[in-house]
Amino acid sequence: MTYSWYDLIGLLGVVIIVTAYLLLQLERLRSTALSFSLLNALGAFLIMLSLVAKFNLSAFLMELFWFLISIFGVAKSAKAKISSV
Repeated sequence: MTYSWYDLIGLLGVVIIVTAYLLLQLERLRSTALSFSLLNALGAFLIMLSLVAKFNLSAFLMELFWFLISIFGVAKSAKAKISSV
């Protein structure tokens, strides 16, 4: 089977999101950690990028909200670090 660039980018995004969730469940990463939100944002972004080539509205909306919520987590984490200084 041949994979295109958008298949590989999408798969990488899935691996990143699933890895972040696994690390959360293994208690190796906290849900409030900046890295958790960054991993989720990156994964969602890569999946959205892959959807540019083969668009699917429901999948795109899911990843868009996943990305936006993750960016909210990044901002919340950054704000907490600034206030603790």
